[in-house]
Amino acid sequence: PLAAGVPGLPPAPGAAGIGPAQWAACAGAGALALFGFGGLARGRTGRAWVLGLFGRYRGTVRRTGLLWVNPLLLRRRVDVRLRHWRSEPMPAADRGGMALRVVVTVVWRVRDTARATLGVEDHETYLRECVEAALLRLPVEAPGAGQAAMDAVCEALTRQVTADTAPVGLEVFAVRPVRVEYAPEVAAAMHRRRIAALDARHRASVLSSVVDSVEDTVTRLTVRGLVELDDYERKALVKDLTVAFCAGRGESMP
Repeated sequence: PLAAGVPGLPPAPGAAGIGPAQWAACAGAGALALFGFGGLARGRTGRAWVLGLFGRYRGTVRRTGLLWVNPLLLRRRVDVRLRHWRSEPMPAADRGGMALRVVVTVVWRVRDTARATLGVEDHETYLRECVEAALLRLPVEAPGAGQAAMDAVCEALTRQVTADTAPVGLEVFAVRPVRVEYAPEVAAAMHRRRIAALDARHRASVLSSVVDSVEDTVTRLTVRGLVELDDYERKALVKDLTVAFCAGRGESMP
């Protein structure tokens, strides 16, 4: 550098610095490096990448480990694992039209990543709407129903929700009601009705038992010849025994 300033001496090699061509080469190399590193991605188990370019679907990547994807493509991560979703109490009705509140669990997953990503914005919101629509279309067994009846309801709901979610790439394995109760506006009336039905069945059972006991007692007395009764006396004896047995059953009840 000192020699470059002395008159009559030629400039030293490299004293002119880096020219435009060298700067352009360095910039191009840096851009290529950034482009290459920008395409590196890490694939994970149970995750997939949905690729798009200018709003068009370009493919799905399900590989795991380190991979390279064109940085110009838009990448959307999709969870393809098996998932469980539990609903809040939803309106439903039994076969008689009585209002119910049902809580269901849904076992589902994303099967077609392209349809699931481009077809709907929120998978769980769409799933909740499908379940709610199915509950309004299909009757649900009232509280206290048997296991066979609940299994039939589960199968019907699963078929209906599966048919509704298939066009958007969701796969539903099971829709099972986990809690069924009457709606608040009819819960008190249904509770009184169930108590009345239980009381009626209990009374019928007690009456049947008393009649059998009276019949057995009168038959034994007459067959063994302990008493001889005409029609009037038989009716009076039956009446007295019925009153006695009913009073005894009433005292023995808690």
